[in-house]
Order: sequence, then structure tokens, then C-alpha cells
Amino acid sequence: QVQLVESGGGLVQAGGSLRLSCAASGSIFRINTMGWFRQAPGKQRELVATITRGGSTLYADSVKGRFTISRDSAKSTVYLQMISLKPEDTAVYYCNYNSGYDNYWGQGTQVTVSS
Repeated sequence: QVQLVESGGGLVQAGGSLRLSCAASGSIFRINTMGWFRQAPGKQRELVATITRGGSTLYADSVKGRFTISRDSAKSTVYLQMISLKPEDTAVYYCNYNSGYDNYWGQGTQVTVSS
């Protein structure tokens, strides 16, 4: 079992910044990918960004240049720095852990961007 605890969501005005954190604990495999997904009301959950333990990253086109994903492998923590936020970034953001054998989700943290 892997537990994911997210923090850092909130309400921010358009153009503002937020930083999300996700701490993983439990049976963590050395080789894994962690990332962030989001789900807006009435929409499907979509990928935001992922990062492998080796540091390779993947971003959705909609967030490239504005969001930066990073991780502290020693602490099994992943971060999402978000700048230049837009109202369309409003969603519940979910942390994800995937080892290829297991896939876990955090409980989600709300990000609301007001115009």
C-alpha cells in the first residue's frame, strides 16, 4: 500500500501562483513515476505533469511554460509549482503514484482561480 497526502491548494486570482505538494509513504518501489492530474466539474480527469524517479518530465500542452513539476526522491515527495494561473486551471488536483505494478491516487486538493 502507498499513501499519498496532498497539500497546497486554495483560491488565487488569475495570474497568481500556487505550489502543490504530495508526500508518498508506504511500500514505495525504487522505480516509479509520480505526477499530477486534474478534474474540472463535468470533465474527465486529465494529465497535468509527471516525473520519473530519474527526473524525466512530461507536461500537458496547456500548462507548458507555466507549471513545473519536481521531486525530492529522498523524501518521496513531488511538487507542482504553478504560475500565471488561469481560470481554466480551476479543478481538483490529484497526486498519482505509479510503479508499473501499482497505481495510487491522493484524495485531491481544490485549486480555484478567480478571474
